[in-house]
Amino acid sequence: MKTDRLLQSLQTQLQQLCQTLEPLAQHRTLSARFDQQLFQTRSTLINDYLQECRHNLDALTLHVREQKTEQVAWLAEHLVAQMEALAREGATWSLRHHDSAHLPAGRRHAQLLQHQEYERRLLAMKQQREAQLRNVETLQAQQRLHKEIEALDGRLARCRHALAGIERALARQTR
Repeated sequence: MKTDRLLQSLQTQLQQLCQTLEPLAQHRTLSARFDQQLFQTRSTLINDYLQECRHNLDALTLHVREQKTEQVAWLAEHLVAQMEALAREGATWSLRHHDSAHLPAGRRHAQLLQHQEYERRLLAMKQQREAQLRNVETLQAQQRLHKEIEALDGRLARCRHALAGIERALARQTR
């Protein structure tokens, strides 16, 4: 009786997990997601990992019917670990937007976006210091702000140089 409740609970949890991960099911990543001890598949599609969980649930059901208690215990624990890993993956998916094979060039595109954000923040910092410079009256404060602006100019130049390199690398990859 306990095993029937266990199977029903696992089936319900897997159905909920499949519904939760439905938007990501066909999303391809740059590399396999999970440890080989956890999943046999080396796929880059979340759907393939869900398929393996479904297969393991079917195998678990079969082992319960055949009363193979050792296999039932091991497979139940393994399936729970797989589903927990998939749930974590779904919860943290938005944090890994750069790890997408759907992006034109994956990691390079992510680097480009990241450096564009750096450039935007550096420009905002520079503009803020320039606005402060217009309002300060003491020579010491003016000198300090001039030094900060010069340092920000240097950082901005390095950032733009890196951006140009990333853009060139992306252009080479798309040819």
